[in-house]
Amino acid sequence: MAQASRARVTVGGLVLVAALAAVSPPSAVAAGELPSVKPTTETPAVYDDEAGGNADADDPAIWRNPAAPDRSLVVATVKEGGLRVYDLDGREVQSIPAPKAPGPDDAPGRFNNVDLVHRMKVGSRVSDLAVASDRGRDRLRIYRIDGGNAGAPLTDITDPSAPAIFSSSQEEINEQRTAYGLATWTDPASGRSFAVVSQRERTALSLLELTAGAGGTVSYRKVRTLALPSRFRLPNGKSWTPCGEPGELPQIEGMVVDPADGTLYAGQEDVGIWRVDADLEGTPKLIDKVREYGVPGTYDEATEECVPGSDPGYGGTRLSADVEGLT
Repeated sequence: MAQASRARVTVGGLVLVAALAAVSPPSAVAAGELPSVKPTTETPAVYDDEAGGNADADDPAIWRNPAAPDRSLVVATVKEGGLRVYDLDGREVQSIPAPKAPGPDDAPGRFNNVDLVHRMKVGSRVSDLAVASDRGRDRLRIYRIDGGNAGAPLTDITDPSAPAIFSSSQEEINEQRTAYGLATWTDPASGRSFAVVSQRERTALSLLELTAGAGGTVSYRKVRTLALPSRFRLPNGKSWTPCGEPGELPQIEGMVVDPADGTLYAGQEDVGIWRVDADLEGTPKLIDKVREYGVPGTYDEATEECVPGSDPGYGGTRLSADVEGLT
């Protein structure tokens, strides 16, 4: 087995970067045990308060510098704090603020997920891009990556006329049933690049094609949408929907596309993991369920928590709600 040097990123309040070298062949793991990976490097803490810019570490993407792999970058979302860019030693390279609210009573930008697009032609150049879902403004934000610019490797090239994805007005945007989870992919046959975006508190997925705009900018157009189920028929004949706040449906956040075959894997937080073609055609298949699948629940307004009932035993054995990031 060939030995290799690898990088791994996890997020849990903070972004962690661990470097692993000379990985030995895996040994047998006892039932019920999982191997653990300990970080060797940790980025500076961010703070979700006014003094800290309302930064809340959420989702990372690793950009590999093809010319100098040791100068690769970690691009991470920090919600209202925008984006942070780190080197492989965990040092902050760049901080990019989220867009300001258009009006005093409107929602500000809030970056939820980020993913990468490689070698897209924009204007006269071919570039790698970082694409983020802006939940606050219900849009995508697109950044060109310049690995040779050590101080500011990301440049915002979002077309100013890029449309809202799920909302038809600023009033709807302020309700924040907006762009949430995100995964990008490029069709190897056509070379066209896409983003699949989920809607907060709903089950909708939207397929957006990234398009080159004027002056070296990038926009997008909606190709189609797909709604995953919110209600499920159980083996006992009863109908079940996950418990949540009144009016909320079981949302999707963590998503990833297998570039080899264009398959999308989507985590519906309180349900499980779905598999469907990334072009959102065909029939989605629920390939694994959370342990809590089928458990009835009652929402308690006083505690703002769901009180579970008895478990009918229809859930999976490997996942516990919520299903979050996938990679």
